[in-house]
Amino acid sequence: MTKILVLGKNGQLGNELQALAKDYKQYEFIFTDKEELDIADKNQVKTFITSSSFDYIINCAAYTAVDKAEADYAMAEQINTKALEYIAQEISGSKTTLIHVSTDYVFSGNGCKPYLETDKTDPQSVYGKSKLAGEEKAMKYHEGTFVIRTSWLYSVHGSNFLKTMLKLGAEKDKLNVVYDQVGAPTYAKDLAKAILTIIYKIETDNLFYQPGIYHYANEGVTSWYDFALEIMQLSGLKCKVFPILSLDYPTPAKRPHFSVMHKKKIKDNFGLEIPHWKESLKLCLQELKTA
Repeated sequence: MTKILVLGKNGQLGNELQALAKDYKQYEFIFTDKEELDIADKNQVKTFITSSSFDYIINCAAYTAVDKAEADYAMAEQINTKALEYIAQEISGSKTTLIHVSTDYVFSGNGCKPYLETDKTDPQSVYGKSKLAGEEKAMKYHEGTFVIRTSWLYSVHGSNFLKTMLKLGAEKDKLNVVYDQVGAPTYAKDLAKAILTIIYKIETDNLFYQPGIYHYANEGVTSWYDFALEIMQLSGLKCKVFPILSLDYPTPAKRPHFSVMHKKKIKDNFGLEIPHWKESLKLCLQELKTA
């Protein structure tokens, strides 16, 4: 039976993978978080991985406190970079496939057309630098690595922009949201489905085994302001949303002004159909109502 280890089970993506696992009874899933396996501990990684033969390792674990990372480089590096080195070195040369989830923050955000997987990386934040270094470590030490970069992740789980807007929208009459940062929201459930579809296709036909870097986000392009506006309208909240510049909302970490990613490669290689962000947002809001 195909054995899949999922790291970061308590995060947004990890939770979605747990929910979808029941539809893949032909696979054995092992879900871990820091309590079961601290990926920042080299000895723990070695012991855990050598104790079992995993066919796939999906790494959803990450240090994602973008602003906090600016003052806590050591921790961001340990989880986003060093941990990847430990994992990739441990499975180096084996048939284990590593699927590592990365971020749009590896780019400068100064572009004006969707980023290709081959475009120059130039992270502007500690978080982005640590994630890029993690990609590089994984691919350096293990050739069977799939890196999937995503953006603006949200879901019914954990903390995210959607849930923050719903909370503030219920508490306040008006909100200011930046409109000069453009990208694509990604419903974590859609990304989880894509990852499991990729595994299923590889298991069905080895021609789908094409390691490398891929981009995945929901279709469409929007700003944080327009995303917030759509959230208010769909949820029936009366809170008014006003557009502001990033300069008017300074943060410790620099955010990409443009982080739209080109997704043709992942769609063509795996025959994926990616939903538009507005449709996925509706589904997530419906799920939140019944949660």
